[in-house]
Formats: sequence, structure tokens, C-alpha cells
Amino acid sequence: MGNSRRVFTDSAQATVGTVREFAAMLLPFTDKERGAARINASLRSFAKPGTWFAPMWAVMVGAVSSPQSHFDLVSIGRILAAMVMAGPLLCAFSQVINDYYDREVDRINEPLRPTAANLLPAATIAFVAVGLAGLALAVAFALGRTVGYLAAGGLLLALFYSAPPLRLKARNGWFANAACAFAYEGFAWVAGAAMFAPPTTGTLVLAGIFSLGAHGLMTLNDFKSYKGDLALGLRSLPVMLGPRGALVAAIAFIDIFQVLAIAYVSFAAARYGGPNHIPWFAAAAMLVLFLVQLPMQRRLALDPAKLAPWYCASAIPPFCWSMLASAIALRNGSF
Repeated sequence: MGNSRRVFTDSAQATVGTVREFAAMLLPFTDKERGAARINASLRSFAKPGTWFAPMWAVMVGAVSSPQSHFDLVSIGRILAAMVMAGPLLCAFSQVINDYYDREVDRINEPLRPTAANLLPAATIAFVAVGLAGLALAVAFALGRTVGYLAAGGLLLALFYSAPPLRLKARNGWFANAACAFAYEGFAWVAGAAMFAPPTTGTLVLAGIFSLGAHGLMTLNDFKSYKGDLALGLRSLPVMLGPRGALVAAIAFIDIFQVLAIAYVSFAAARYGGPNHIPWFAAAAMLVLFLVQLPMQRRLALDPAKLAPWYCASAIPPFCWSMLASAIALRNGSF
């Protein structure tokens, strides 16, 4: 009982610290290396609050993309409820499940994680996982049937990623990272839009494109577990392709799909934007935010295993702001 209380207390404290670090990370001219170190430290906590940001941001972006969302108490309340569903409930569920089935590899990579260190009994982990899943689905269906179905799909992808018999992360890094990227980005983005109106073609296209871009970020995240994955035969992309090959694949996904997103927004602005110039300004902002990442990628290439956490802390913010810029284009471009 004492261990469980300490684990949950540490997780709560890590959550508070992570919120502060992510808020700082989104701003320019902040200490990204210090932020990366603190966020990575939070990943040793139960349910890994450092991972919740991505789906929470994607839900918010999806809501912004819908012209039917408004700056009023009702819309803001729905968005906040959806962000809680996506992060502290649904994403936390995925991390609890993942840590349980990763406990052997974590004893090599992260022996201090609560599940790897046997600080929580299996029954407690199961109770927490079921509770998180149930609450996530309850909130999701309260926000709308489509949101509920997307949340259920995210739960299934989390199970496919981590748990037998599929356990994609052990079988094939390509499929594993795709499952993770679409659950964290695409499903969350579409759910945010679906709270207010049926998702448009542009919403589905951009959610898919940015999910594929996030595939590259997932590959970079795999560098931190390379040693354990290699020892236990897990087929992450750094193991399958080698560190250099995985770096090339990651950067290709990140860059190619951001360029495609810029091209799509530009095409849609020309075809559907009419006299509204906001989609053009959004496309220009996306281009600048993409170019900002290129010098970071050159530094990352010097030592990808060591610099991957720094890169993620430095380059994910412009990637996220680009998502938001594309959502503003959607909101104002009717596509």
C-alpha cells in the first residue's frame, strides 16, 4: 500500500511539472535541453504524464478547425473535457498497458519505472487501466457518438500496439508507429472536430497527413529504448533499420508529410479560399515553421541516439504550431 501511494503521488507531482515544462517548451527562446530532461524524467512516472500532450493538443487543434466551435463557455468546456479524455484518461490508459507489457525491456532501459520495479501489484495496474478506459469512453460518448467511436478505436490501437497477441511494437516498427501516431494525432484531431460538426474532407486529409508526419517523431522516440529492444528482439525501427537508417526514415516522414500539408493547404486556399486570405497566411506560417526545423535536423544527425530527446523538445513545438496553423486555414477556408 505504501509503494502504491508513493507511485501515485510521484505521478501527480510529475503531471504538474510536465504541464509547466510543456507550456514553456511551446514558447521560443526557452531552454529546450532542460525542458527535455525534465519531461523525460516524467516518463519514469506511472502513466507517463509527459506523453499526454500530443493527443490533448490534437483534440484542441481539431476543435479549432471546426467553424462551429466558438469562444464561449459551452465550446471551451467541451474542448477541455475532450482534452482530459484524450490525455489523462485515454493516453494514460495506453501508457499503463504499455508499461505492463514492457516491464521486461524496461528493466534494461528504465529499471526505475514503477511497473519494471514491481512497485505496483498486477491487480492494481488492471484496476487503474480498466478505470481509465471506462472513464475515457464515458466522457467520449457524452461528447458525441463519433467521438466515442474514435475513442474506442484509440483504445483498440493502444491494445494492438502493446498487448499480445498482436503486440505490434514487438513485431514491426512500421505498423507499431503508425498505430501510435494515428491514435495520438489523427483520431484525436478528428474527434476534436467531430464534437461540433461532421469532419470535413480537409479535416480528414490534414489529420492523416500530420499523423504520418508524427510517425517520424515516434521513430525518434524509439531511440531511447534501442538497447533493450535489441537485447529482447523487439523490432522497433532503430533495431530493424539500424540507428542511421531509422534516422533517415524518421526525417523523411517528418519532412515529406509537412511539405504535403503545406501543399494541400495552399491548393485548397487557391481552389476554395475565395477572397479570404487567411488560409494563405496559414500556409506561409506552416512553411516558416517547417524551415525552422531543418537546422535542428542537421544537428540531430550528428548523434541521433543522444540528441533525439533534445530534438523532440525543440522541433515538436514548430510541428505543433504548424498543425494549429493548418486548423486555422480549415476554419477559414471551408475545405
